Amino acid sequence: MAKGTWILERTQNDRFPYRLQIIRGDRPWLVLRVQDRWPSAGRNIFCLREGDPTEPDETLVELERVGIVAFNERGRRVSVILDRKRFKRCDFLFLKKSYKGRPGEGYEQVFWLTQRSMMQHRPAFKLVSRGVSSEMVVRIHGNEKYPWRFSGAVTERGAVTAGDYALMDGDTMLAVVERKTLENLLADFGTMPVLHQRLAELAAHSNHALVIEASYADFLNPKKVHHYTPGFCAKAIAELYALHPALRIVFCANRKAANEWTRHFFGALWELRQENDSRNLGTPY
Repeated sequence: MAKGTWILERTQNDRFPYRLQIIRGDRPWLVLRVQDRWPSAGRNIFCLREGDPTEPDETLVELERVGIVAFNERGRRVSVILDRKRFKRCDFLFLKKSYKGRPGEGYEQVFWLTQRSMMQHRPAFKLVSRGVSSEMVVRIHGNEKYPWRFSGAVTERGAVTAGDYALMDGDTMLAVVERKTLENLLADFGTMPVLHQRLAELAAHSNHALVIEASYADFLNPKKVHHYTPGFCAKAIAELYALHPALRIVFCANRKAANEWTRHFFGALWELRQENDSRNLGTPY
């Protein structure tokens, strides 16, 4: 199913001879005036966001209309994958620059990049998550007797509708994590229908994870799985993947590794949320 539509039109402007529209749903999500039909090798295209509707007397000629198969927003960067064999992967980079001598005022720069140009330039890559913000709030389910620790974040006890830990933004849960030890998951194998119900509820959240404080190999070790056989455990885990294809299942070596994975998962989501909020509000980066 297409995630949107890519429309390229020719304009009558010599400096920006093309108009690019990305349609999501039934309305334009992004409209840009661009300098070429596609970035050539080693070149990034500078774009202007179209603010006002086109002039009534402007003649636009549609050159191509292509479906969008994937769309991914990552803070300042948006990736678009087109439904065609060639010239199908590209990014748009949105930057906010501050005016010199005018504190609090800024302007936007938009660049159109392709996979080939990114590989050639190899720019310095910065992770979205630069460290856990002190504003990040993690809610811990009241049933957790020995909870994980989240250094640098605010923690609170309260209700979590799915899972054991939730990344909070006010009263909204941005992400949820279900924590399982090896013993917990082995016990749940005895009531698989109930486990499937809980995991379906967990996977209903956009950002979620089932984090296991054990490696997959532990479930294949006869000395660790008690009255179950390794073969049964392997089949049970395979069933979780097969029946919940959207479920994110993470095997960690131990409690510390599981705690760290979750802390960084929440941190990355929180930083990405801040990046998106800054871009949407027009705040200079």
